Formats: sequence, structure tokens, C-alpha cells
Amino acid sequence: MKKNAIYAQSGGVTAVINASACGVIQTARNYPDRIGTVYAGHNGILGVLHEELIDTSLESDLNIARLKHTPGGAFGSCRYKLKDPEAHPEEYERLIQIFRAHDIGYFFYNGGGDSQDTTWKIARTAQKANYPLTCIGIPKTVDNDLPLTDTSPGFGSVAKYVATSIREASFDVASMAETSTRVFVMEVMGRHAGWITAACALAQENSHDAPHLLLFPEKPFIEKNFLRRVEATVEEEGYCVIAVSEGIRDQNGKFLSESGIHDAFGHAQLGGVAPVIAQLIQARLSLKVHWAVADYLQRSARHIASLTDVEQAYAVGKAAVEYALAGKNAVMPIITRLSNDPYRWEIVPALIQDMANIEKPLPEHFIANGGYGISEACRSYLLPLIQGESPVPMKQGIPDFVRMKKDLIGKKLAPYIL
Repeated sequence: MKKNAIYAQSGGVTAVINASACGVIQTARNYPDRIGTVYAGHNGILGVLHEELIDTSLESDLNIARLKHTPGGAFGSCRYKLKDPEAHPEEYERLIQIFRAHDIGYFFYNGGGDSQDTTWKIARTAQKANYPLTCIGIPKTVDNDLPLTDTSPGFGSVAKYVATSIREASFDVASMAETSTRVFVMEVMGRHAGWITAACALAQENSHDAPHLLLFPEKPFIEKNFLRRVEATVEEEGYCVIAVSEGIRDQNGKFLSESGIHDAFGHAQLGGVAPVIAQLIQARLSLKVHWAVADYLQRSARHIASLTDVEQAYAVGKAAVEYALAGKNAVMPIITRLSNDPYRWEIVPALIQDMANIEKPLPEHFIANGGYGISEACRSYLLPLIQGESPVPMKQGIPDFVRMKKDLIGKKLAPYIL
């Protein structure tokens, strides 16, 4: 029987998450006899709870296609973790009411490990309520820390951006180091996993190239050793470029930049480690230091997205619908690497319960140079993920992105108070 579907975006967005949305909606439109309307949750699962459902059928085929080159979350995202179903059954009862009211048979949730905890909880709730709902997770995270999948859609484009940015900045610093800045520090995302920091090393063409030092969350920050390496690098190269993960910790396990605030998923809110590192170098070595925080720029830079990443993001969205129609439930399409050179990959299903709330750190054998660089194995893993260009259409000299109408359907239920 034909049923409607809900697609929703969750967590921090990426340069390619909308490519996954495009894959879902375009594929669903190819099966009008199986899938009715695809609704999008306005601001993720919060939109579903509040019955704020966007009717994507009102969007033209052209605008849906344009999602593939538009960054951000086209339908709105959120950081909201559903409560424990045993202690707070009201949230799950509300979701089942929404699904019944709008004849929903398919639920697609596009997010990382915390978000897939939501997908798994909803799948179990529907099963217990004897409600026929197919739940499919769709992978997304710039941190590349989802287990099982070879890479996470969103990471390849961030990797390409940070490698490009730190390479460009290093040429600037090298040209001015004799009379100006000697050290440049660039902070990148990565609370517990150093994949993005590792990707900065792709800027190097030889062992003397910047970035000279990488600071990973997997390695405790030892001040004395670090300062010694900075000083030696400046003496040898004339300057020093450093890439640092936002989540580096000291030897006691404390974040160098912890602000004391936590987000909705319970993660420590980090306040910026680049200025901390810069101040340390200035105070102890008396060197002029500049620093930068890539922050949202790295995850929204669609203009320099990896073609590989765009294609994989679309492919997991497409596969999610195909899995649902094939009768699979509580699974996620993941990427499996078949070979490095040439780079070949395929999409296979994995159980959501094996993905939820699990983080994949940078492997020890990917870290080299005394803990401040990457190994050749890491480089071989990373390089295929940043290959290819996916240019965006331009208008008056800047990228031309699409904005969804976000037309909400009429509500059938009473308002819900969180």
C-alpha cells in the first residue's frame, strides 16, 4: 500500500547533506505507486514532534535537483536527543500519533551517531506499538567518526577545504615570516576524533611543507614537547604552521578550551583552542603568532566540495529509499571501500543499532611523526575522498543556491509542549 514519508535532517549540517535530501526525494518521486508525499521535518525531529511538516511535493523537480549543490540544511536541522522511552514515553506516543495522522509509512533520518540513536528508538517504538513504520538512517557527519562506514558523507568536502585553506595560508606565512608572523595556528572541528586535523596534512607535497605540526584529540597535549617542536621547526624552516583539533586535551583528559557549557546531546561546548595555543607560543617562545578558526566555514564550503563526497552523499539518500521499498528496516546505507587505486566503493546496509552513539577515532597507525603527523596509510585513505570538483552555478559572481519554500501542511493534532 502507498504510504507517505518523512525525511528530516539532524545535528550539524554539511556542504553535502542536501545532496542526500536530493537523493531521497528524487528517488521517492520515481515510485509514485509506492510512496505518496515526502514530507520534511522542519528543523529535524523537532518539526515532527510539533507537526511542522514541509510538503516537498510543492517544490519543482528543478529546485529539488538544485539541492545537490546547496550547503546547509535546506529544511532546517536541530540538536535534540529524544529522551529515554521508558522514562518519557510521551515523546514517542506523540510521534506515533503524527505518523498515524499523516499516514506515514517511511521515516528517513539524516544525521550522525547521536541522531541514529533517535532513528533506532523510533524504530523500536513503532514495533512495540504495532505500527507499520520503516525507519532508515542516512549517514552524515563532518567528523568522519561514524563506525562501520568507510567514510561519512560531509567529511570529504571538509577535508578538501581545510587542506586547501591551510596550504594557501602557509604560502602567505612563509612569504612574511622573516619580518612578521612566524607561527600560524588553524583550528578545525573534531571533538573526539582527529580526522579533519589529519586531512590538513594533505596540503603537504614533501616532508618540509606545512602544516608542520598536527594536534590530535587522540594524543594528550604535552606542553613541553610541543613547544620544543615549534621552536625547532621555526629554526629549520623559518616559520611553523599548526593544525589543531578543537577537542585536544591535556594529560589529565581536560579539554584545553572547555567552556563549561554542554550542548543538547550532552557534549562539552568548546570555546576555541587556537587562541589558547597562540597565547602559549607567544608567552613562552616570544614569537609572533596568528590564528584562525575554520568553524562553520569548513562545513559549509560547497564551492570547493569534493565530487566524491557529493556523489556518496547522493548515493546514500537514494539507497535509503531503495532499502525501504525492499522491506529493510532499522538499517543505514554505509560506504564500503573496494580499492584505493583506483578508488572504488559501494553502498551496503548496516544495522542502526550498531551505529548509534558510537564514535570512531583516528586509528593509532594513522598517526606518525612522533604524534604530530600522519602516516602513509592515512594519506592513502584520505586522498581518494577529496578527489574531483563539483562546481556550483554562479550568479553575479557568487554561488547561486536554492531556498526551499518550506510550505507547511495543515495540522491535525493539538499543539505539543516539550
